[in-house]
Amino acid sequence: MLKIGLTGGIGCGKTTVSKIFDQLHIPIIDADEIAHQLVAVGQPALLEIEQAYGSGMLSSDGSLNRKKLRELIFSEP
Repeated sequence: MLKIGLTGGIGCGKTTVSKIFDQLHIPIIDADEIAHQLVAVGQPALLEIEQAYGSGMLSSDGSLNRKKLRELIFSEP
């Protein structure tokens, strides 16, 4: 079975290619979608992030504040 990995920066067409594959009934594993599911409200990974970095990593609705986490992650080399 041929496996293709789509990578690239913002706006390079990954989503467009993925949609074409979907229209052709080609199975897709979307790592971004999986990552979002893993840190959804009520999931153990979100609780672990909160325990490790504090409740400041959560938005007012209890979801992951991706901007704050991104800033923390990229603030040190």
